Amino acid sequence: MINFLHDIDQKILLFINHSLSNPVFDLFFVTITNEDLWAFPVLIGILFLLFKGGKRARIGIGVTLIATGITDYSVVEVIKPAIARLRPSHTMGDAINLLIGKGGKYGFVSAHAANIFCATTILSYFYEQWKKPLILLALSVSISRVYVGVHYPGDVIFGGLYGYSVAWLFITIWVLIKMREQKRGRTWIQY
Repeated sequence: MINFLHDIDQKILLFINHSLSNPVFDLFFVTITNEDLWAFPVLIGILFLLFKGGKRARIGIGVTLIATGITDYSVVEVIKPAIARLRPSHTMGDAINLLIGKGGKYGFVSAHAANIFCATTILSYFYEQWKKPLILLALSVSISRVYVGVHYPGDVIFGGLYGYSVAWLFITIWVLIKMREQKRGRTWIQY
């Protein structure tokens, strides 16, 4: 059964990595997968929200940073070494169109997918009007990891599901804290 799933994963990877390959997608997916390129705009956005967004922004950014930090740490330090599934960039060699560096040794689950789904899910909770563009961003970043050749589709699917699950765990914790504080008559949680 595992071999069957791995074969399907490889076929989908090759379809996305080869059949969809074109100069426009190359530029788009290489750009969106490069966290160094979007780290500065994200930092500016966070700072803007913290200083101009009021309580909702400060609480939302706080929950997002804590949850995404835990997601990233658990993926990189626990899940990847425990599963130890090699990336396609390390196992398939010239069979794939590798558009960026090989990445770390292990690929399951994708930290990019886990982190972006965690962050966008929480931000969508606090800013429902941003939900559609945030989901599109999370899907684009996740697909980019397969397109550039550093993850199997299963890596990003399960990474996205993991990030989404962690996000809802932290949203639930926030809602419980908010309900408790409201019962106590505290106003710091109101936005």
